[in-house]
Amino acid sequence: MSETENVVTRAVPAALEDDLWPATARLDDDGVLRIGGLRADELAAEFGTPAFVLDEADFRARCAAWRAAFADCDVYYAGKAFLCRTVARWVDEEGLNLDVCTGGELAVARSVGFPAERLLFHGNNKSVAELRAALDYGVGRIVVDSFAEIERLAALAAEAGVRQRVLVRVTPGVEAHTHHYVSTGQEDQKFGFSLAGGAAAEAVAQVLAAPSLHLVGLHAHIGSQIFDTAGFGLAAHRMVGLLARLRDEHGLELPELDLGGGLGIAYTSEDAPLDVADVAERLTAIVGKECAVAGLTVPRLAVEPGRAIVGSTTVTLYEVGTVKELPGLRTFVSVDGGMSDNIRTSLYDARYTARLASRPGSPTAHVVTLVGRHCESGDVVAHDVPLPDDVRPGDLVAVPASGAYHRSMASNYNHVTRPPVIAVRDGAARVIVRRETEDDLLRLDADPTDPTDPAGPAAGTSAAAVTR
Repeated sequence: MSETENVVTRAVPAALEDDLWPATARLDDDGVLRIGGLRADELAAEFGTPAFVLDEADFRARCAAWRAAFADCDVYYAGKAFLCRTVARWVDEEGLNLDVCTGGELAVARSVGFPAERLLFHGNNKSVAELRAALDYGVGRIVVDSFAEIERLAALAAEAGVRQRVLVRVTPGVEAHTHHYVSTGQEDQKFGFSLAGGAAAEAVAQVLAAPSLHLVGLHAHIGSQIFDTAGFGLAAHRMVGLLARLRDEHGLELPELDLGGGLGIAYTSEDAPLDVADVAERLTAIVGKECAVAGLTVPRLAVEPGRAIVGSTTVTLYEVGTVKELPGLRTFVSVDGGMSDNIRTSLYDARYTARLASRPGSPTAHVVTLVGRHCESGDVVAHDVPLPDDVRPGDLVAVPASGAYHRSMASNYNHVTRPPVIAVRDGAARVIVRRETEDDLLRLDADPTDPTDPAGPAAGTSAAAVTR
């Protein structure tokens, strides 16, 4: 708890903070938030709360900015940040490739006919079924992550009669200055092959020995929510060093180098995200310089932005249900969502801001704790948020930077239904992911009163009942 919480008041921010809100977000003269030309109160009335409101124009503009900045590179949108069929179509229409990491994400891509050759398939433990699905669809590149997977994929590709293009994921031993749960470049973690320990070089040798696999490059990802390029520079240096070693040992120059994603976005006014054009210039310069020193042809670079594209495009709208003041301690403002639609605060101690979205409110604020509706003390949406000191039940509160890892990590904890995703653009709104209903919750839940149901009265009485 902040020492100043509920003790000192301060002015409510009069304007929307830079970098935090979608590009089309505005405040009307009456204090109501407007996104994509639509008022928050009107959106809440039509679609209910909580709801994720996604600025389509902003999403497309960010795709275009990455494509322009990395004009001679491959840009893969990292679907794990947020993926649905509509977003997959937008990514395709904006000329970006798509990175998937599970069979479910691949199924989304397949359902809209996303070009298979522009798909990259990640994952540290891909199943046989997932690999078969990738081979069946003709996925352009599969990133191999373990020796077992190399053997498994080689056998499946041979069985399918194809020569699958692969990249070897390398852990370059780079410590990203981020939360340890999303730091993936150091040696002691589950992804990839160790560079320092020699596993990466051995993985390359095994791939080259498999006739059904075609090694096209190396891959590295050092972490997420990163605000400087130093780690990327060190990773590039070490990866180019490995490329040079492979040239000397195997007589080949790999044509591709994927440096992953991980650029941070602003969740509060204290965050300072990097400009994508500057990042592109620095990374290409670093790789070019390292390759010149090593006498290598510069490989085709690839990057994988996810959060950096979708994160700031989306706002979560909540309705306030209760305001509980604990004199001398703090004020809890409870909303109708919480950790089931944003687990990041509890999982990563992530920091967010919020503002009243349905009226101006008092010009002074109490610093409050914005909490959810779940039966957990840790169900916190945002710590230390300056909300007007007259906030009351029925008010709408908006939390920006909700596009990445909110809906994609959402759960049904306490049997709460997951919110919809509403795309807004030019004064029009449409549902791109519908709100779950209680019928959705019960659809997979076996009915014990139904004798034909596997969980019915006869369940467990015979092998047939178990396997039916």
